[in-house]
Amino acid sequence: MMSVTPLDQNTLFPDVSAQPEVIRLPDAELVYVPAAFARERADELLEKLLGELAWRKETIRIAGREIPVPRLTAWYGDERTEYQYSGIRHRPNAWLPDLQRIRETAQELAETRFNSVLANLYRDGRDSVAWHSDEERELGRQPVIASVSFGAARLFNLRHKTNRRGRYKLELGHGSVLIMRGDTQHHWQHQVPKQPQIEQPRINLTFRTISQRRELP
Repeated sequence: MMSVTPLDQNTLFPDVSAQPEVIRLPDAELVYVPAAFARERADELLEKLLGELAWRKETIRIAGREIPVPRLTAWYGDERTEYQYSGIRHRPNAWLPDLQRIRETAQELAETRFNSVLANLYRDGRDSVAWHSDEERELGRQPVIASVSFGAARLFNLRHKTNRRGRYKLELGHGSVLIMRGDTQHHWQHQVPKQPQIEQPRINLTFRTISQRRELP
């Protein structure tokens, strides 16, 4: 049974629209905060992050072909938080003040310390991310991920890896935070599909904790 239930967080979130909601899915632990950042603050952060982050255009190799990644990315974190996925290696840029402040909010909501963040810039609705799980070895057995969104609202689809009836759809709004923890990444995949009708950009910050190790060669 899939349902959404508000948490009792009236003292931390006096605005009802900002109160966390538990998304009840089998084999998953998800909490969604629709207005973790006030509209004015979210507008300010979107504009600053668009201009301040070191955005990169990446390519991945599929079946021997170089394919452009349909979004821009940037990686920030503590020292020795190198990260690799889909054959792409990221060495961390030093934290920016605005990212630090956003991280503090994400940590408070997730009750977890994060040492890195993958930033994704969806320039418009033609940019997307394919089905995947965040289950790389350096993320640990039960990774906690806080996904912070600024800009255009985009669909966030989930599907269970073994139960074909296990599907869920959520629209991630401007200034929202989605927290994924427990066995979510082991049992579910997620994607941000293309929505060609959307013309505005969206920035997504996925805060995470990875094992710190020596520099990649």
